[in-house]
Amino acid sequence: MYRPIDWLQHSFLDFNQPMGLHINPDNRWVKLADRIPWDEFEAKYARLFPSGTGNVAKPLRMALGALIIQTRFQYSDRELIDQIAENPYLQYFIGLPGFQEEALFDASTLVLFRKTHFSRDADGSK
Repeated sequence: MYRPIDWLQHSFLDFNQPMGLHINPDNRWVKLADRIPWDEFEAKYARLFPSGTGNVAKPLRMALGALIIQTRFQYSDRELIDQIAENPYLQYFIGLPGFQEEALFDASTLVLFRKTHFSRDADGSK
């Protein structure tokens, strides 16, 4: 099951940070996030979940964004979760509307996302 979110392609100006901190628009993660057409990808991703029942899937920006970060830094799943929880720029990149101190998902969520959407057999088929 998939539920569309209403805060897809937000601006770095809208990112809510505690204690009045502000996101730097020149940060590499802000620039990269703003170049990716998340709304288009999200709409296509949502069509993969025609059922209105079952567990609710994470937004594509969150899942794919986390995998992009992980690939860039070669983090383990657990380290990736810690890095995202500590870094407002990474949280912006994965589409959060503001900084959150708690972990957004656990390592098993990343395993499931990779397995479901990115695993390929040796012949290239899913």
